[in-house]
Amino acid sequence: MPLQTKVPQGDILSIDIGGTNIKACLLNPKGKLLTDFKKTPTPKKSTPEAVLKAIKELTTDFKSFEKISIGFPGYVKCGIVQTAPNLAENKWANVDLAQQVSNLFGKPVRLINDADQQGLGIVSGKGFEIVFTLGTGFGTSLLFDGELLPHLELSHLPVNKTDDYDDFIGDRGFHKVGKKQWNKRLQYLIEIYKTVFNYDKLYIGGGNSNEINFTLDKNIKLVSNKDGIKGGAKLWLAKEKYHVHTTYPQRK
Repeated sequence: MPLQTKVPQGDILSIDIGGTNIKACLLNPKGKLLTDFKKTPTPKKSTPEAVLKAIKELTTDFKSFEKISIGFPGYVKCGIVQTAPNLAENKWANVDLAQQVSNLFGKPVRLINDADQQGLGIVSGKGFEIVFTLGTGFGTSLLFDGELLPHLELSHLPVNKTDDYDDFIGDRGFHKVGKKQWNKRLQYLIEIYKTVFNYDKLYIGGGNSNEINFTLDKNIKLVSNKDGIKGGAKLWLAKEKYHVHTTYPQRK
């Protein structure tokens, strides 16, 4: 049985699990940063056990919070991880990470895809907006009038006979073809999204967004990780659906 079923008010521990680093900070309910980001390298053998241990060690100094937001680099449904292509992929099928973190801290948890959490903090809330994250892999989130649409792992659509978009535009692609060709790939990808989705606005973030060297359309905006920090707070304002689910700590 859960220890509680009512979401408490108060500050939020926001965690971003990435393929390279795990980051954490405290936010107030309006998304204001209360602490600096702390980060630690994502474990090389990034099994669920190793990631949970890294989160515990990273957040030792964070004491005063009432709930937890987590962005995860894979497909999440009802707080359960289904895929994690940029972690120890064969170890993450059907992992109840939200429950494990909730039990560890004794706090309610909301766990969603990392690009979705970033998107909540970034978008204007007007019309159809898309967020790209260009980092270890290729993350995407789709929102309409500020509300999350069901997550789609668009990064795993095939782009040619051998590559999906993670391979094509993520770190692997960048290091394989170099900056000049990578930018051509990104322009190609943007043209596809303009045609397929006809978005009102596109936001591009992630570490490799700093490598963009071409002029962006007026309805495309570069953003930083800090721009999306409010997502950890806005996640607790989102409507609870199958892709936004609250997990409560359980009695041992």
